[in-house]
Order: sequence, then structure tokens, then C-alpha cells
Amino acid sequence: MGLTKKLETMKTGDRVLAGASDPGFEKDLHAYCKVTGHKILSSRWKGKNYLALIEKSAKERDTMESKSQGNNHEKSQGNKKTIVVFSSDLDRALATFVIANGARSMGSEVTLFFTFWGLNILRKEQYSSAKKSLMDQMFGMMMPKGVKQLKLSQLHMFGMGTGMMKHVMKEKNVNSLSQLMQTALEAGVKFVACSMSMDVMGIKKEELIDGVEVGGVAQYLSEADQSNVNLFI
Repeated sequence: MGLTKKLETMKTGDRVLAGASDPGFEKDLHAYCKVTGHKILSSRWKGKNYLALIEKSAKERDTMESKSQGNNHEKSQGNKKTIVVFSSDLDRALATFVIANGARSMGSEVTLFFTFWGLNILRKEQYSSAKKSLMDQMFGMMMPKGVKQLKLSQLHMFGMGTGMMKHVMKEKNVNSLSQLMQTALEAGVKFVACSMSMDVMGIKKEELIDGVEVGGVAQYLSEADQSNVNLFI
């Protein structure tokens, strides 16, 4: 995403030197440039860092859009990704936003459809004055309120495992879930909260973070029908 933001400020033919210590960056960068059309002019490992000189190219049109022949269903499928976010586990939420940001940086339109427990990721941390029934209030008290209260799906260990995970992520310069979500929103990733799940779980629109729209299953199916990748997390 950082490389994408930099390239967006550059002109065609300009060059940028990108580097990372992540061992997967080498293959990721080649895949990224293959999709976006940018050119890797040179690359090498320098100690633990992989360095690559990249030249900005005019972005290639999506393959599906450039086809002159094909049936209507093929033509309707563009460079879109949809993800159903069902879980509120911290590790699954992290995976969701890593994939979403990666897809967005490679030029895809991305829609995240939050349903049932996944809605807890979108809840504001602060108290909401929204009027709710006693049952809805009880639901709200039992569920995590926002990203800071999410737990690991395994090795939570009464909070110790989750705390260790967050500490290691910070030490290794991995963005927190809050940072990944903010990056996604700023990049134009669409956040859709399932209206039926909100009714069942007693969650009001004003309890959700800014930038979230409310929609139903028909909206999700419409988005998914136009996508070439659909995930359930």
C-alpha cells in the first residue's frame, strides 16, 4: 500500500527504489507489478533487505475489460474482490484487512460485508446513547466493542496470548488492526454492515465507526456476482 501511494504521486516513467525486509516481498512485488503494469528495472538482496528499482508505467486495463469477445457474465466480472467478514477473532480480522489492502493496492475494487460476529469489528469503543431494548443491551454487553477488545481464535490465554501477539506485531513493525482498517477506508475499500444481523444482534447504525454503510444480502450478492474473487472469513 505504501508503494501504491508513492506511485500515485509520480508521473509515467518516474522511478522509485522500494525495499523491505519481509522475505515474501520479492515474490509479492513481481506479482504486484504483473497486475499493475509497472516495471521492475533491477532488484537485489542487500543483507536482509530486498531492494528493487521500479518504473511507473501507464496502468494497463483490466484483462476482462479489454476482451473484445465473451459472454455477458464474463464481461460483468471485473477486477473486484468481495469478502464476507463473519468472525470477530483478532487473527481472522487481521487476515481480512491484509488481503483487502493488498487487493486495493493492486487496483481492485474491494467490498467487505460484515455479518453477525464480524459486526463487532465495526463497533465504536465509546458509549453510545442509542435507545435499545434490555435484550439488545445485554447482547451489547456480552460482545466485544471495537478492535481493542477482539481476542485470538487460539492461544488467547485469558488475554496473555492476545497481548503477546500485539506486542510482537509492534516490535516487528506490523500495522495494528486499527491502522489496517483506517488504511482500507482511506484507500476506498467499501465497508457494508449486514442490516439483518444488526437487527438480530441489536446493533444500531450510530454504534458503528464512520464510513460504514448498511446493506442487505441482495447488495452483497450483486457485488459478489461482479467479483472475480469472493472470500468468507
